Amino acid sequence: MEPTKILVVDDDRNINELLRLYLEKEGYSVASTYDGVDAVKKFEDHKPDLVLLDIMLPGMDGWQVCREIRKKSEKPVIMITAKGETFDKVLGLELGADDYIVKPFDAKEVVARIKAVLRRYSGAENDAVKEVRYDNLTVNLTNYELRVEGQLVDAPPKELELLYHLASNPNRVYTRDQLLDEVWGFEYYGDSRTVDVHIKRLREKLEGKSEQWSLKTVWGVGYKFETKN
Repeated sequence: MEPTKILVVDDDRNINELLRLYLEKEGYSVASTYDGVDAVKKFEDHKPDLVLLDIMLPGMDGWQVCREIRKKSEKPVIMITAKGETFDKVLGLELGADDYIVKPFDAKEVVARIKAVLRRYSGAENDAVKEVRYDNLTVNLTNYELRVEGQLVDAPPKELELLYHLASNPNRVYTRDQLLDEVWGFEYYGDSRTVDVHIKRLREKLEGKSEQWSLKTVWGVGYKFETKN
């Protein structure tokens, strides 16, 4: 069995080397780079199972690298960010980051986070077909397809995952924090507006498509996928 491949992207050579040593000690195969442009090339060449991605990079910043990766792949991306950058966390969530590590960090914590993210990703890959169907609506999380009134509708991965989660639990009310934790896969402290943004975009695609279901705001609490029996 081949070792799990990890790409480490950080322009601080000391941090980069430290991560490489720890990860190789844990049995991972590690590729490293120090700038964003090379990170995209190495992702294509090495096809890593997970990317550790710093935000502040020469050539191309971490946000753009994450965008480029998400155009090609759903492989997990863990962002490395400086302490207290709340806005960065929101942007990272919306771009499809799977987790965060805040500098300064403990290398053991990094390894634990990597293992947790890889477990989630592996579980999602190996599950049976994930699909929910309602009147004029099909959400397929295996193929990442959204069909409305039988037609394929473009939707980013996180929008699909959010809709699938709500539609799989009809009439259950979720707080924004619960949705961030359960859909994005990690606890998130601070501004939860990213959920509102995704709900708004979903409503633009789904509004008025059926009288049997709707995305409802529960004021002061959160959201639910409401169905009529």
